[in-house]
Amino acid sequence: MHEKKIAVLVGSLRKGSYARKTALNVIEMFPSGYLAEIVEIGDLPLYNFDYDDPDESEVTLPERYVQFRQAIKAATGVLFVTAENNRTIPACLKNAIDIGSKPNSDLAWKNKPAAIISHSVGKMGGYSANKNLRLALSYFDMPIVGQPEVFLGNSPSLFDANGRIHVESTRQFLQGHIDRFVALLEKQLA
Repeated sequence: MHEKKIAVLVGSLRKGSYARKTALNVIEMFPSGYLAEIVEIGDLPLYNFDYDDPDESEVTLPERYVQFRQAIKAATGVLFVTAENNRTIPACLKNAIDIGSKPNSDLAWKNKPAAIISHSVGKMGGYSANKNLRLALSYFDMPIVGQPEVFLGNSPSLFDANGRIHVESTRQFLQGHIDRFVALLEKQLA
C-alpha cells in the first residue's frame, strides 16, 4: 500500500517561525498510511506569466516551478500553515499559489483537498490570512475542511523551549482538525 502524500506549505520563511513549528507538530498527527512533508516555497522565483506564455520565447520556465507543481500534483492533499502579514497571507505563500495556478490547462491545485491552520502573535489568530487564503483557494474548486476553522492566537505562548505545543487543549484541537482533514481526503478518494 502506498502512503498518501500531504504537501505542507508553510507561509513563513523564518527558520524559527511559529507557522513552521506548528507545521512540524501537526505533521506527526497524521495516521499511518499518510506521509506529510513540508514543501519549501522560499526559493521559488517570483511568479511571472511570461514563463507560462507559449508565445513568449525569451524566457525559460524555472525548474523550481516544475518541481513545485509536480510536488503539489503528486500530493493527495495540501495543508496550509500560515502566519498573517499585514492582514493577509504572506507574499511567499501567495507566490506559491500563483505558481501552482498555471498553466491554466494543467493547474496543480484543481480539486485538491486542503486544510488551513493560521496563527498570529496577537489574539486574532491570523483570521484575515485564513479568510484570504480560503478566498484564493475557492477559485480552484478545492474542497477545504470547514468548521471549526483554526485561528491560533498568541502563538508564542503555545510552544515550549523545544518547539513542541505544550498546551494540551490546543494539541487536541489541532488533532481534531487533522482528523477532519483525513476524513475529507478519504471521502475524496472513495
